[in-house]
Amino acid sequence: MPRWAMVIDLWKCVGCKTCSYACQGINKVPLWPQWRQVDECEVEGFQGPDRIFLPRNCMHCSEAPCLSACPTGATYRRSGGIIDIDYDLCIGCGSCIVACPYHARAISYRDETPSAAFSPIAEGKKPADRVGICTKCNFCIQRIELGLEKGLRPGIDPEASPVCVNCCIAGALSFGDLEDPESNVSQLIKENNTLRLNEELGTEPSIYYILE
Repeated sequence: MPRWAMVIDLWKCVGCKTCSYACQGINKVPLWPQWRQVDECEVEGFQGPDRIFLPRNCMHCSEAPCLSACPTGATYRRSGGIIDIDYDLCIGCGSCIVACPYHARAISYRDETPSAAFSPIAEGKKPADRVGICTKCNFCIQRIELGLEKGLRPGIDPEASPVCVNCCIAGALSFGDLEDPESNVSQLIKENNTLRLNEELGTEPSIYYILE
């Protein structure tokens, strides 16, 4: 069984937000809240403060607080460890939003979906039908599953990989299987000092950041 994960090299990210716009287009995400955000941060460098950009989305935690918080079972874990939402079961109560320490979930109360530049292949409800229920990043699970059916390799073959990874102009995003020691993400974690956000909470996020 694979364990899908993402590695983000913070020194490569240029803050262009192409990943956010690509996600928005392919998944018909509203202008706000976006499934993928890029924050500007300041860290201490050798010669004073350095500016970095921090891409954020659902962390697809191994110990996800949102799972137990959801009263209807709408939030669930798919194969490969991806946390997803069954839109037909979600009642928009917001319990999972409160439980998530990464601010990765949100509810849109009106349809503000922009005209998509990409052909939509998102599963489930149309954008207007997602108003009033919780939505978030799902690692483009529909692309991963369709790619696997064709014998493609997520993280290697673009057709089977998250759109944000394919569209990153700086090559800062990598995706792959943590259970495969030879995968690109496993090798990046092995060869670099990585961190995960709020590791002290014990959520075991599936997104790793290269900071050094």
